[in-house]
Amino acid sequence: MTLDSISILRQYWGFESFRPLQEEIIQSVMSGQDTLALLPTGGGKSICFQVPALMKEGICIVITPLIALMKDQVEHLKKNGIQAVAIYSGMKRREVDITLDNCVYGQIKFLYLSPERLYNDVVRERIRYMNVNLFAIDEAHCISQWGYDFRPPYLELAKLKELHPAVPFLALTATATERVIADIQKKLNFPKENVFVKSFLRDNLAYMAIEEEDKMGRMVRIIHKLGGSGIVYVRNRRETQEIARILINNGIVADYYHAGLPGHERDQKQDQWMNNGTRVIVATNAFGMGIDKSDVRFVIHLDLPDSLEAYYQEAGRAGRDGKKAYPVILYQKRDEQKLVDNLHASFPDIPFIQQTYHYLCNHFQIPYGAGEGLTVDFDVVTFAKKYQLPLVPVMSALKFLERDSWLTLSEAVTIPSRFKFEIDAAELYKVQVQYVKYDKLIKAILRTYGGVFENYVLINEYEFAKKLGFSYDRVVELLKSLEALEIASYLPSTDAPQLTFLQNRVDYKNLHIDYIFIRDRHQVKEEQVNGMIAYIEQAKCRSQSLLLYFGEQNAGFCQVCDLCIIRNHNDKKRADIKAEIKNSLLGGPKGLHELVADLTIGTEKRRIEIIRELLDAGKIRLDENLYSWVTLF
Repeated sequence: MTLDSISILRQYWGFESFRPLQEEIIQSVMSGQDTLALLPTGGGKSICFQVPALMKEGICIVITPLIALMKDQVEHLKKNGIQAVAIYSGMKRREVDITLDNCVYGQIKFLYLSPERLYNDVVRERIRYMNVNLFAIDEAHCISQWGYDFRPPYLELAKLKELHPAVPFLALTATATERVIADIQKKLNFPKENVFVKSFLRDNLAYMAIEEEDKMGRMVRIIHKLGGSGIVYVRNRRETQEIARILINNGIVADYYHAGLPGHERDQKQDQWMNNGTRVIVATNAFGMGIDKSDVRFVIHLDLPDSLEAYYQEAGRAGRDGKKAYPVILYQKRDEQKLVDNLHASFPDIPFIQQTYHYLCNHFQIPYGAGEGLTVDFDVVTFAKKYQLPLVPVMSALKFLERDSWLTLSEAVTIPSRFKFEIDAAELYKVQVQYVKYDKLIKAILRTYGGVFENYVLINEYEFAKKLGFSYDRVVELLKSLEALEIASYLPSTDAPQLTFLQNRVDYKNLHIDYIFIRDRHQVKEEQVNGMIAYIEQAKCRSQSLLLYFGEQNAGFCQVCDLCIIRNHNDKKRADIKAEIKNSLLGGPKGLHELVADLTIGTEKRRIEIIRELLDAGKIRLDENLYSWVTLF
């Protein structure tokens, strides 16, 4: 590895050395090879593309479906003095246009894109004129229909190579089976196989899966016993609040989190937990992606995850500091049936998908032959209630509509307010003179932000209200008024998911849906559900079971999971019973009832089982209904 890479690592991240496999991955990228890297959650994936991108001239384009993660990484890069920007759903056309121009003509080093942006011909055409040095594909398992979280927009990624054939792909993921690993490389047209896989083994994690009727009581006892910070995962939003209240009533500082909360509230709750103001966060799986908190001592699941891939990622948020931590599933037998029922609900029939599309177009009042390119805020819960549709099938119908390029749906995430002046400084001064009511606000904006004539800047209306002694509503009114006069562009904050129609509306009876894909996808999901149930019911070691699922064939017993602890305890008990039998028989031959009664360890049934084992092994013998120990000279 060159000195340059170490210098970059030290300068921007303060590390003196790379983590395992990071150096090899960076070398592969620097040599221009398409590369697939599998690093566990918390394994330092972002370093693998950020360092080589900084070593080369030009811009790195990063594709990720996680807008929250995208925003977080852009913010961190900027804090480190690295120029980075992001384009995601909800941005206005002009805002996107300016950002792309800065990537073509400016000094931007990282452009983060949500995958659905690649459907846009304008975006693809502008990428053609950028000096691209690397395409980094995060969450790369999303490109495979065999993966647990298939995302149709990822199928567009191969087209990036048509724009810059010599620029390598670096595909990154934390979880992928052998079939998915092969499929990622196929979908991205790798000229040859090139995979770096760090073992999925997390030897500081003591995995547990405990059958428990009183989940709440067991959860409280576990948290009190373990101490430290943790996450409790549940399946629905209502449960987050209820369970947080139970924890608080039991003296545990807890809070709840789900995607339905306002953005500023989600950020506040996350920050409180990250800074240990809150000990336990109770959340849906909307929480945790991209969060790097090293001292999480436990992750408790009160509902079975849909797949082992999802579970491995969520459980992997524990113990990133390398110290012992506990991922725990608390389950009841009926939870397995719930998982199966949810699987069936996730695959609605074709008429239901067509009907959902029809209602969707009516909901947004889209006439036939119109709607292409329309982006709207979308609350799926409100939509489902309005048309009296079951929520899980609706969510799945939207995914299948996305797969067939009818629409795209982004995650719920806070997009801050943005602002830009549309006139030059001289014209703006005239406005200040002519319209005195704007003067204080314009001066405050100019003092606070640089580049506000060239680029959109993120603004906080509450801060301006406080500085100027105005109400929040007054600040918003003035900003909207400046836009109405075409003096500025003002884009208010939103935290709703963004739905974009990719084609004009058609009659739902003529709506093409790929039923073969749906059938194949159902098979994949069924295999994943079966894998999850097998992990609960049939595993001999939790860690070994996970490693085997991800293709690590020579995994041994971890000795720290619940099954290993039980087995080791039973083995010790078994050895102790054998020792008692030997000591008893060395005192002289005994009948079965006398021998069993002479023992103090184990149940009667277990004692008899071990007597039979010793008899079969030739350690004891039976003569005329008397057992004696076989002594070898």
